[in-house]
Amino acid sequence: MQLGYRALAQLARGAAIVAPNSDSKLLRALRARRGIRARYRAWGAAQRDTARPLLWMHAPSVGEGLQARPVLDLARSRRPEAQLAYTYFSPSAIGFARSLDVDFSDFLPFDTPGDARVALDALRPTALVYAKLDVWPVLTLEARAAGVRLGLISATLARGSSRRSRTAGALLRDAYAALEAVGAIDDADADRLVALGVRPNTIVVTGDTRYDQVWLRAQRVDRASPMLERLRDPRTTIVAGSTWPADEAVLLPAFEAVGRGKTSRLIVAPHEPSVERVARLVDWAKRAGFSVARLDEPSARHADVIVIDRTGVLGDLYAVADIAFVGGGFHAAGLHSVLEPAAFGTPVLFGPQHDGSRDAGLLAQRGGGSPVSTEVELVRRLRFWMTDPAARREAGDYARALVRSGVGAAERSFELVERLLR
Repeated sequence: MQLGYRALAQLARGAAIVAPNSDSKLLRALRARRGIRARYRAWGAAQRDTARPLLWMHAPSVGEGLQARPVLDLARSRRPEAQLAYTYFSPSAIGFARSLDVDFSDFLPFDTPGDARVALDALRPTALVYAKLDVWPVLTLEARAAGVRLGLISATLARGSSRRSRTAGALLRDAYAALEAVGAIDDADADRLVALGVRPNTIVVTGDTRYDQVWLRAQRVDRASPMLERLRDPRTTIVAGSTWPADEAVLLPAFEAVGRGKTSRLIVAPHEPSVERVARLVDWAKRAGFSVARLDEPSARHADVIVIDRTGVLGDLYAVADIAFVGGGFHAAGLHSVLEPAAFGTPVLFGPQHDGSRDAGLLAQRGGGSPVSTEVELVRRLRFWMTDPAARREAGDYARALVRSGVGAAERSFELVERLLR
């Protein structure tokens, strides 16, 4: 199993050399790793101060990055003498990584012994801490051999995760057993992580640092910003965030049913706002008889449908939402963050494929959100909250209370990480 895994990693390394130009996320990820050893070595030679401790945090994509960010922020303020490194796997995290206050950031190298040793020799980390679940077996064991302290924060393992299979267990058990400090989101996650190989004496329940992240962001949003001021409107505002075509196949006809009276409007932010995706949404709105505008167009203030044609603004847009619809629940790729709108006190709707989202389940249990499986269900729920403002506010209060109850995980996780830095 280990030999097969390492062979695949070497093949991926070779594929990076010949990967053609393409918008494919996989090919972009491969091309981004060209010359990665040289980049690590250059930073290590020029900027690594070995008299200072270094915390290396890895988060594969933006969602996990949001879990790492509060801990990195605390490390920057509480341990100013430490250097901070941040790595990621997905090209979608490039912009997010640039927003972090860290000394070094780049893609994670391929999980081969050679790449791992180059990265470890360049960064010379005091501690390597993963966010959520992804623990890279070769890097982890090479780091342990080099004397690096190992940790995992906001750790969660879904009941149906493929990592609980016998094959994954054979590949990953040694890596999980090498971790010295693990902060689990809740008791059930802790039990499943122990079954995966985490040693019981290393694990504590610290909560999910994303709650701190989204709560703080909601408190800091400038509601008087030109963008949000331009979007203020007395109509009931539905903000649909991170939608995919499968979500839009249900959402758009549902809005056609509830938006005819001109008492509501739709702001839709596709997960991948390519020119083609944005154009299709604009064409749909025109065919349906709605006035439509892109975010920065002057007519957006009065449009029935506003199409978001860039990334990085969705977290602020939820500030003007009366109702949120979060995408990803109508296909198998996974539901996006329901916490972002919940932090603003906005009730949340999402599709039926949400079993992997602990937060969606909690929202539904506590009355702050609701899953919908069909267009008919979505229309019914939208009409209910549109015509009963008191019920809508009550659901929003439940959503906000859920997020508020999770605040504090960042502090507990940082305490765990700080022990590794000592």
